[in-house]
Amino acid sequence: MSELKYNQIVDKLNTEFASEGRRLVFWYDDNGYFADDVDAMPLQNAKIWHLTPTNQFRTKILLEREDPQSNYLIYAPFPKPPVEQNHLEDTILYSKQFHADPISLLCSDLGIGAEGKAVLQKYAKVVGEQTRKQRFCDYKLAAYTADAVETALLCTVCKCRTAQFEDALREILLADTPDANPKLDELAKYKLDEVFWKHCETELGFAVPAPNVDKLKISLFVTSLAHSVKVIPDAWQPFAAAKPGSVLAFMDGMMNNVNYGDAFDAMAAAVQDTLHAKAALAKLPYDLLTDCECLPCVDDLLTGWMTERLQAEDVTAALNGENIPELCQRRAKTHFGRKLAVQYAMLESAWHIVSAAHYRAPADYEHVWAQYYREDYKIDAQYRAFYTAYDKLDEPAAYDKLQGLVENIYNTEYLAKIIPAWNTDFPQEPGMGRMALQRNFFSECVAGNKERTVVIISDAMRYEVGAELAALLAEDPKSTVQLTPRLGVLPSYTRLGMAALLPHTRMEMTPEYQVLIDDMPCENLAQRQAVLQKRVPQSGCIQFDDLKSMKKDDLRAVFTGKQVVYIYHNQIDARGDKPNTEDEVFAACREAVEEIAAMIRRIAGSANTLHFIVTADHGFLYKRHMLAESDKIPNTAPKTAFVNRRFIVDADPIAQPGVASLPMATVLNTKTNTLTVSYPTAANVFKVAGGGENYVHGGSSPQEMIVPVLDVRMEKGRMETTTVQLTLVSILKKITNLITALDFMQNEPISDTVRETTFRVYFVGEDNERISNENIVVADKRGETAAERMFRLRFSFKNQKYDNKKPYYLVAYDDKNSVEVLRRQVVMDIAMADDFGFGF
Repeated sequence: MSELKYNQIVDKLNTEFASEGRRLVFWYDDNGYFADDVDAMPLQNAKIWHLTPTNQFRTKILLEREDPQSNYLIYAPFPKPPVEQNHLEDTILYSKQFHADPISLLCSDLGIGAEGKAVLQKYAKVVGEQTRKQRFCDYKLAAYTADAVETALLCTVCKCRTAQFEDALREILLADTPDANPKLDELAKYKLDEVFWKHCETELGFAVPAPNVDKLKISLFVTSLAHSVKVIPDAWQPFAAAKPGSVLAFMDGMMNNVNYGDAFDAMAAAVQDTLHAKAALAKLPYDLLTDCECLPCVDDLLTGWMTERLQAEDVTAALNGENIPELCQRRAKTHFGRKLAVQYAMLESAWHIVSAAHYRAPADYEHVWAQYYREDYKIDAQYRAFYTAYDKLDEPAAYDKLQGLVENIYNTEYLAKIIPAWNTDFPQEPGMGRMALQRNFFSECVAGNKERTVVIISDAMRYEVGAELAALLAEDPKSTVQLTPRLGVLPSYTRLGMAALLPHTRMEMTPEYQVLIDDMPCENLAQRQAVLQKRVPQSGCIQFDDLKSMKKDDLRAVFTGKQVVYIYHNQIDARGDKPNTEDEVFAACREAVEEIAAMIRRIAGSANTLHFIVTADHGFLYKRHMLAESDKIPNTAPKTAFVNRRFIVDADPIAQPGVASLPMATVLNTKTNTLTVSYPTAANVFKVAGGGENYVHGGSSPQEMIVPVLDVRMEKGRMETTTVQLTLVSILKKITNLITALDFMQNEPISDTVRETTFRVYFVGEDNERISNENIVVADKRGETAAERMFRLRFSFKNQKYDNKKPYYLVAYDDKNSVEVLRRQVVMDIAMADDFGFGF
């Protein structure tokens, strides 16, 4: 007998005899293993009595008549007799029995009764090794029923962190390979593989002949599909598990767990191939697929359907009441949809472009202006968003036809109508009409400011990019943003646009095409700073890139003592103006938005500056397709003319069809200038040598001439912000069905002071064990009405017995910080739970 075991027995017996009151402990040692050691045991506060098959009556007299006060260990080196042969049975009933085998000791330690002990004895080898025994003990089961002990043994062998069947199931699935399953082999070594399959049947309703892991995987996915799709092929029906709620809860937990998502994806791909699921699901009405999240082919089918509808220019197409943008936005937040987020973003933008197929331009220039800065700029933004996504595709060839359609509509339906309408009665009189003019920018936007003002001029940031920047800045609770349009100069190019933004009383373009501000040159940074400091001595100019690389103290020094600071940013034009990078101009737009927003936050935080104005010198036109010869206007200007693809400046106008002219005196608001600017009245370009025809500017179009002005004011203190909350709308007191739908509402629209978040919503029992599938809610709605912020969630409950006397809870957790934000007690009153089939 080992010293450890001997000491353990003595300690347990002494613990028992240390209790208050008289203690009689019967120890039936079946094989008499401890017969030679029992008398030497240092028992405290107890006597030892040896029981023999023939002294039962004598023992009874001793314990009940002769010495009714003392504690006794009654040791019998033989098995306990049957009840009918045991004259001490009544005494044993009010006494204790002691067992010294390892299983008995373990059961004594953990308080395991006869039901659990029988299971442990059957699979004693599992806890025969110290590490496994400790793992089993660490589970600390609430109740040691036969099922609970079996589950704990499965989890012990599978090395799970908790004793939940779902954990063992997940470990079995994760360990599976085409050649072997080490976890299942380990279970088989202890004869627990049959227990595992039994629990698959009782917990999941998975019951098929000769079960194996491949069939189990198929069953899990088929059951999930049957729940979401409602109709599955007949050949799949035998694999549908009888307890879909339990299956869905497990599948959602694995799919949405960051630790197991990749394994889930691999399993889904394998099952998808085995079932030839894509071909099978393609035969179903696509309305049935919109809620299915468990197979990647569903998103392939839905994106394929959307592509076909868009290629057919069917912008009214819908599935289950959701149009294509709504479907794209929702599916892009699902598990496999997130992997196709680029495709969904591209399709959503394509829908907006295709919706412009019958675009009608306003009849006159002023209405083009008004409609553009209110609505039409969004078409340019969607065109940019389409190509931003399209350029990220790994296999764009699948969308060649759609890309061609988008390109055709944007060029022939939109640009071909809006630009001629813009130029039909473009202002000829001095003053350039009644619009806010870029050349008045300083006097109207900067000059009257008492606080320090930082002006960020982003080269070629057209209006729609400025609108995106405004939206991004507006998300910051510490800022307020006002976006307004201004009419830029013509020709709409850098030297003239940058000059127009400086303080001046007079602008001129010399016969040599040099731009002067009050007779001062202004082409480089030093010259522009000289012009600015002439009007505002406490001012300065700096390049954005120089500022970006500065440390905090150096950055603060730039603004110290300054009233006005001009920052020159060149991300968009720098990429677009080079033939080899012009197709990167849309990516440059997004980068410009992000880095300008970041710079504003940095300056506000480090340099005590709260007022910013962001604007541009000009916009641009960009078309992805290669220009045809018909898009090019012959250049008939003399060699001395200032020629650009979108304008020609000369003393005389260009007399060509499709070309209009404007005196530079009108542009510059001067009577002395004798030059004339000629420009195409459509999206055409002048034929000039060299590359770079897709990205152009300098001409007369809303995209080139309407520039954004963002007035940004930062708060001195931090504005209090809150995270959006989740509200249960449905009346919820009792759950009576295994599948239940509930309505929820996002309590407020997302705003400057209300941040979006993601919630995980599911049901739990009183021990916080999950009993339903998990719904993921992205709370990012900006709708003002409650109806716009409503959504319905479907819950599938584990098919198990529920006690309508016990509490169960609907819970919601903020996914960003795991904080519980909702807990609602419910009664689970599901009749005949555990006997239902699908109940779809």
